[in-house]
Amino acid sequence: MSDALTEGQALPDIAMETPDGGTISPADFAGKPAVLFFYPKDNTPGCTTEAKDFTALKPEFDKLGVALLGISKCSAKKHQNFIAKHDLTTPLATDAEDSGLSDAIGVWAEKKMYGKTYMGMVRTTVLLDKDGKVARVWPKVKVKGHAEEVLEAAKSL
Repeated sequence: MSDALTEGQALPDIAMETPDGGTISPADFAGKPAVLFFYPKDNTPGCTTEAKDFTALKPEFDKLGVALLGISKCSAKKHQNFIAKHDLTTPLATDAEDSGLSDAIGVWAEKKMYGKTYMGMVRTTVLLDKDGKVARVWPKVKVKGHAEEVLEAAKSL
């Protein structure tokens, strides 16, 4: 799990679908810092709180010139509903089902709950510097206060 991520490395340039049918990839952030937050599922309590927290702080990230992108394996349609239901302004993307960015960097991993083992997204945030290199990684994120912590780290770039 995200042990594959180290400071200074570039992320693989793997395209993801946006809710409007377009695509986005790490290379699209070239020349400016970015926050990529990987989350398990739209419209679940923790994921909703995290997306709303990043949306609330988006003007602060914008002032710093730091792009935001929430990533899960939920469909573009589910993302559209999630955005509309919670008035999200933070962009979202759909990672490929079996060969996406989350797979490549190790945040799509085996998880256990109630004695069952399954594959799922490990809530992880990656801060990229303006050169597209990993500046910081937050593995196994606890949602409360997380967006604020990421904003503080982004200020140091």
